[in-house]
Amino acid sequence: MSIKVILVDDHAVVRAGFKMLLSTDERIEVIAEAERGEQAIQLYCEQQPDVMVMDISMPGIGGLEAIRRICERNKAAKILVFSVHEQQAFVERALNAGAKGFISKNSAANILIEAIQCIMQGENYIEARLKTVSVTGMEKVELQKVIDTFAPREFDVFILLAKGNTGRKIAEELCLSYKTVANYSTQIKKKLNVSTTAELAHISLLYGIVNH
Repeated sequence: MSIKVILVDDHAVVRAGFKMLLSTDERIEVIAEAERGEQAIQLYCEQQPDVMVMDISMPGIGGLEAIRRICERNKAAKILVFSVHEQQAFVERALNAGAKGFISKNSAANILIEAIQCIMQGENYIEARLKTVSVTGMEKVELQKVIDTFAPREFDVFILLAKGNTGRKIAEELCLSYKTVANYSTQIKKKLNVSTTAELAHISLLYGIVNH
């Protein structure tokens, strides 16, 4: 019996590549694809896949919120995150949202198949090299607590601001209104007690969330 998989990524070329890779294993069948979190939730409910392989950086509600909503509906949902983000903060947020595994898009080809099979057996799977990434330093604890309270979309805006993106560019990328992004920006700065984007960038570098 094959493992039924849904692929979720906003780039068709990426989905095509991973679908081709998975087709090399006769035990795995890609039954559907989605390009946004909203679509992923709908397809999950309709198709009931064995494993959903999902990116977390997407327009709309994004991958983290989609994971959270799917897992609210089905606590047994098996979701594997595959992302370009390799920092510990992303791994932790994905697992806290309900994901059962996390691998990098830069990982070796066999890792994806191995992770899917592992999760299918009821285990969690974190790519080995990602487990070694950690944040240390007692002086960071209080700020870390604040960052941990960020809602999924708030965290996405924080990352994009820290990377130096303008409000309008963030609005376009996340499919949000400029006013919504501006409100998020104000809230984020208030919570972290900073006044400039440069300070946000500094905090993100401090935690290894963004690498410049």
